[in-house]
Amino acid sequence: MDEQTKFGFENVTPDEKTRRVRGVFDSVARKYDVMNDLMSGGLHRLWKRFAIESAQLRPGQRVLDLAGGTGDLARLFAKRVGPDGVVVHTDINGAMLTAGRDKLLDAGLMLPTVQCNAEALPFADRAFDVVSIAFGLRNVTHKDRALAEMRRVIRPGGRALVLEFSQVAAPLAPAYDWYSFNVLPRIGSMVAGDAESYRYLAESIRVHPNQERLKEMMEQAGFDAVEYFNLTAGVVAVHVGMVY
Repeated sequence: MDEQTKFGFENVTPDEKTRRVRGVFDSVARKYDVMNDLMSGGLHRLWKRFAIESAQLRPGQRVLDLAGGTGDLARLFAKRVGPDGVVVHTDINGAMLTAGRDKLLDAGLMLPTVQCNAEALPFADRAFDVVSIAFGLRNVTHKDRALAEMRRVIRPGGRALVLEFSQVAAPLAPAYDWYSFNVLPRIGSMVAGDAESYRYLAESIRVHPNQERLKEMMEQAGFDAVEYFNLTAGVVAVHVGMVY
């Protein structure tokens, strides 16, 4: 039997998932930032700033931002590492990468921009002090490979950051499910002209590893002292893994 993976609630082949995830982000790239603000009530900006603080960056350090999309984290990282540091902005999706590059240029930042797959990074071993992936890991077909690649390119003393939707606290689950499966697709239809992509978003969150399982996966990939921080009652979590 051919290998199967999850695209939302559907079982699909890895190639089919790659193709369909590409279609989702080709569709939403133009309205991605607007939709983020609408869906989260602006909270995504606070979540990202918490992730930036968790990086504990110093001037002159090197950062790799995976699934960097429209460049929110890359821009904040660049401020922290300063002119002597390096922030590499990447994404597997060309439309998202272009949107991010343009947004960064508008902010006066010309960062290295690379289209690449998180499962097979085109970078040398121990090349970065921090590697981040925000709201992208759940779209990766082989998450274990991506985590292993993140571990490979981090220097001793460095760290990985995973900012991702996670398992919300049980008392809030019914209301969260109603919002996710009824309101989000409707907003997606009205603003981005695409209800299906936002239905996939809700489904992809439900099949993504929860906080404890993702911690285990990071440990299995070779990260040390892995911990996580729940934000907004577990709507999202920031996982931090060290490299000793």
